[in-house]
Amino acid sequence: MTAQPSLSRRAAAELVGTAGLLVVVIGSGLKAAELSRDTGVALIANSFASAIGLGLIITIFGPLSGAHLNPVVTLTSWWSRRTGGEGLGGREALVYTVAQSAGAIGGALIAEVMFGRTPGTFATQVRDGGHLLIGEVVATAGLVLLIQGLGRIGRSGLVPAAVAAYIAAAIWFTSSGSFANPAGTIGRSFSDSFTGIAPQSLPGFVGAQLVGGILGLALSVLLYGTGTGTRYRSRSRSRFGRSAKPAPVDGASPAKAAYETVG
Repeated sequence: MTAQPSLSRRAAAELVGTAGLLVVVIGSGLKAAELSRDTGVALIANSFASAIGLGLIITIFGPLSGAHLNPVVTLTSWWSRRTGGEGLGGREALVYTVAQSAGAIGGALIAEVMFGRTPGTFATQVRDGGHLLIGEVVATAGLVLLIQGLGRIGRSGLVPAAVAAYIAAAIWFTSSGSFANPAGTIGRSFSDSFTGIAPQSLPGFVGAQLVGGILGLALSVLLYGTGTGTRYRSRSRSRFGRSAKPAPVDGASPAKAAYETVG
């Protein structure tokens, strides 16, 4: 087993990874709006680029930090550890969350500068209404259930592709456009663009995301229990020809076992 990266390296990975995610999301939105006046075409381009970028970012930063890139994912990891599973300690979770939030804001500002826009201009697109908040609950619950579920059945190696595919779909099937990330939502308030969200809409969206995270975690426990992969290993062997390796307790996340490549 390779040594776990230091907390500072993991925090840096979360900061850079989340910044990269916001550059992709906002930058692709700006480019799409620049090239087409058709909102549907712009959304197709934005969702496609966001999904590809997210999958690549998870792949490259997963070996370092687990590539949470999202405070809700980090908080569910912290809760899993508190209940006897794998995940982050309280101090690690706090550092991750701060790094993700800072990275999201930084990524938004970089995207704005890259497209010749004035950085630091707050978004004016108000996103309110109960139907949008329900959309955020559903989007975030599905994301957490996907990540936790794959970890609990020992299939964490599928996380990069699965999360990318889920976000691409959720952008379309949820009323809110699937922000599903408190740090990302805060970052997107710094871009008055196609992908932005006005600051006054932040409390509702972030609150809905936290509720969705709790719901997704509860569903994962209900469906898969609190273990990590052991109950499903024999089934995985029969279906895929081999069983998944158990995830080590490394303080990063259930998904990090799939990325043990960093020396």
